[in-house]
Amino acid sequence: MENNWSPFSYIVTNLARFIRPNEITFSGVNSTMPMLACLMAKKAYEWDFIYINVAGGVDPQPSAIPLSSSDPVLAQQSASIFANEDFYDLCSRGRMDLTFLGAAQIDGDGNANNSVIGDWHSPKVRLPGGGGGAVMLPTAKRACTWRTEHSTRTFVEKLDFRTSWGGFHGVVTPIAVFIKKDNKLALQSYHPESSVEEVVERTGFTFDYQDAKPTDPPTDAEIAALRSLDPDGQFEKDAGVTLR
Repeated sequence: MENNWSPFSYIVTNLARFIRPNEITFSGVNSTMPMLACLMAKKAYEWDFIYINVAGGVDPQPSAIPLSSSDPVLAQQSASIFANEDFYDLCSRGRMDLTFLGAAQIDGDGNANNSVIGDWHSPKVRLPGGGGGAVMLPTAKRACTWRTEHSTRTFVEKLDFRTSWGGFHGVVTPIAVFIKKDNKLALQSYHPESSVEEVVERTGFTFDYQDAKPTDPPTDAEIAALRSLDPDGQFEKDAGVTLR
């Protein structure tokens, strides 16, 4: 990882790079990589931000890094404890700067499907639904998501069901980083072992890639911060992320 991105470090680190100084940032349920990204940013960057998690912690100092992003350990030594309605209230009042939310399908506008794969009345797969994302994606100032695979079944021209409207500001996969540009997802950068051509081939919607370039390598501070959170590489093993 010192000289090259691993697919796992690529996702976590590039999620962390969406975080900005002095902002309020939220990571939700089933969001281990964003959880690691937020904790990593606290260690790697010289500026501060407010980190709220779905366990209720506000700038917590957990005694251990849990496998679950909902573990109560993430509320240890918190400045305060937030309930679910507090997250939604922050969003609806325009105070949530960045939220990390999951998505099963993503279209070129950055909208999300977390409801069904296939026809609504006779789906191939029934998914958990929008949960808080249906509230937070349209109302947070920015929202980012991630996928551990990059394929045309995930990045689609048309969603099977639009669960959440509003559009992601950023998307990170093992091979690419997308950002919102002119209300569409555009390719910002790609894994140095990948290419624009590969990203195009593995994406179901068309996108602007005019300004895309290889992703800047991880800094020494980013490498050290992620290693301190995952010293034995267990999170990376569990994630099982690959470039292909």
